[in-house]
Amino acid sequence: MPAQDNAALRRTGLRITLPRIKIYNILVDKSKKKGDEHHLSAEQIYLYLHETGENVSLPTVYRVLTQLVSAGLVMRHRFDGRTVYELATKEHHDHMLCIESGKVIEFRDDLIEELQKNIAQKHGYQLIDHELVLYVKPVKGK
Repeated sequence: MPAQDNAALRRTGLRITLPRIKIYNILVDKSKKKGDEHHLSAEQIYLYLHETGENVSLPTVYRVLTQLVSAGLVMRHRFDGRTVYELATKEHHDHMLCIESGKVIEFRDDLIEELQKNIAQKHGYQLIDHELVLYVKPVKGK
């Protein structure tokens, strides 16, 4: 495990355990691959572990993911009834989910961000955080 990733785990106050390291590394590795799917289900992470010969149970994967989410290292999303995880990033982004393929597309739009802040202010609130998921399907003929 790279030293900086180990440091990220240490900063959370979590004990450094082999399952935590392995699961966190999978999410770190997937987040670095451009165009690669990096919104992973617990079951996908479990399969990656077993493909590499790691003997980690599915309940352990769920428990570790919950701990990593609580520590702020990982984000949990619920898209159309399924739960997926991704490495937490400093830069906010929103998501589109293709209802035909299940593909998750990340995007950021400054106009949408500004509109959301303005709507909250109009109602007498300050926007702290949000999640936006657009459910989309391909346009036929394109």
